[in-house]
Amino acid sequence: MQSNQRLVIVRWKDQILSALFSERELLELHCDKIEEESILGNIYIGKVQNIVKNINAAFVEISDKKVCYLPLTEDLNLLRREKNTNHKLLQGEELLVQISKEDVKTKAPVATTKLSIPGKYLVLVYGKPISCVSSKIEDPKRRQELKNSIEPYVTEEYGFIVRTNAKNAEENYLIQEAKVLVNRYLQLKKDGKYQNRFSKIFQMLPAYLCTIRDRDTESLSEIITDDPILYQQIKEYLTCYQPEDLQKLRMPEDSSISLDRVYRISLQLNEALQKRVWLKSGGYLVIEPTEALTVIDVNTGKAVTKKKNVQETFFQINVEAAKEIAKQIRLRNISGIIIIDFINMQEEKAREDLLYTLKEFVKQDPVKTTVIDMTALSLVELTRKKERRPLYEQVERTTVNSIKKD
Repeated sequence: MQSNQRLVIVRWKDQILSALFSERELLELHCDKIEEESILGNIYIGKVQNIVKNINAAFVEISDKKVCYLPLTEDLNLLRREKNTNHKLLQGEELLVQISKEDVKTKAPVATTKLSIPGKYLVLVYGKPISCVSSKIEDPKRRQELKNSIEPYVTEEYGFIVRTNAKNAEENYLIQEAKVLVNRYLQLKKDGKYQNRFSKIFQMLPAYLCTIRDRDTESLSEIITDDPILYQQIKEYLTCYQPEDLQKLRMPEDSSISLDRVYRISLQLNEALQKRVWLKSGGYLVIEPTEALTVIDVNTGKAVTKKKNVQETFFQINVEAAKEIAKQIRLRNISGIIIIDFINMQEEKAREDLLYTLKEFVKQDPVKTTVIDMTALSLVELTRKKERRPLYEQVERTTVNSIKKD
């Protein structure tokens, strides 16, 4: 994990931009529409509108005009409004659902009955009376210590997942957060019983506050904003939930300083929305997102030379491309299935070395990314866990056009 990271949060037009830097290198960029409220992670009192057996799914209303898709393939842990000993979901009944995926184009939002309440160090999970530790915490002794700290708070109703952020956290922080999450769950359960149908009983934090919450405490050295309103909101959040990080928050004393201009955030946003990415060698990437997957094509471009060892040149371009691809996947928040079309190389060892190199680069991504394999045609398949919309979906087309005019 890189140290000395800086999170810069600015208000730009009708967006809130959250940019994570390591020194001057941009690692992540997220956009929040100020006037739009994301439903991802929210928990609602829903009503089963219809059950479709041939696709093994149900459609659940969460408002008068909003219907979400609930797969019935998962082990349903139903938190119902009324007592019902029937394990099957019934049409017309009311239950609590959480939005696990936002709507995309013609697809409805996806919901789950596996409710979870995230904190900085822990996630409370309903229906799983266990304590488990993030696989990224590898030290067996530390894993056991973390489990021992949390197990006294596990009940038959819920358990906890210990997040990677807890790797070096003090035990009192974990215990304090466990108690906070339990209180939230108990309030949520009470609201789910007594509030009206379609009520939103749990609101996920705005994306810029989620970015603060999800950062590794040791790697993040500063949280900076030049907006007084955002500064106050962040300060209130840190005071309540992350007091240990409050000292990292600051705002420039000179109000005339624009952090957007200092860090070139909106300009780099525009660059991150382009299909073509140039490499220093003269080669380039073409990044093409589709509804099903994302394709990344590696091209020699201007890097073609008259050198005798063409295969060595191809290998060097591919290695450079692998590093840039790992960076772009994280920066653009590309998720799901990703296919990379590297420049074809004849030697098996070169292909193996390239695959190993790519695996090492994607390990730096805090979001779980798995390199599957490489085919004989140098096509590499990898998957990345979806946590938010990709960057290009966060930004509307009108916003993209306005960037270019600046």
